[in-house]
Amino acid sequence: MILVMLCVGFSYAQTVQPKLEKKGDLTIATYYHDNGEVAQKGTFNADGKLQGEWTSYDVEGNKLASATYDAGKKVGKWFFWEGNSLKEVDYENNSIVSVVEWSNDRTLVFRD
Repeated sequence: MILVMLCVGFSYAQTVQPKLEKKGDLTIATYYHDNGEVAQKGTFNADGKLQGEWTSYDVEGNKLASATYDAGKKVGKWFFWEGNSLKEVDYENNSIVSVVEWSNDRTLVFRD
């Protein structure tokens, strides 16, 4: 699964500096790929924890993932796009509740 995509720490040297903008108690963050395309966008709360919607993009600007955090905890529905498939991961109390996967030829449903 591509759940690791939304980790904010990058393991490679980034030549394009991130843009951080303070808006009230939130910090709006935009991280970039080396080619200048947006890699991730989202916000941090006053405590520096992930807050609200985070979106991840590939080097061509295509959306890879959309996630929601509440004070650093995974909440709600997360979406992951990969090729011709879409995965919907539902989080409750920072744990996966269900996973639904759609593709052009089938729909798979997984529940814990």
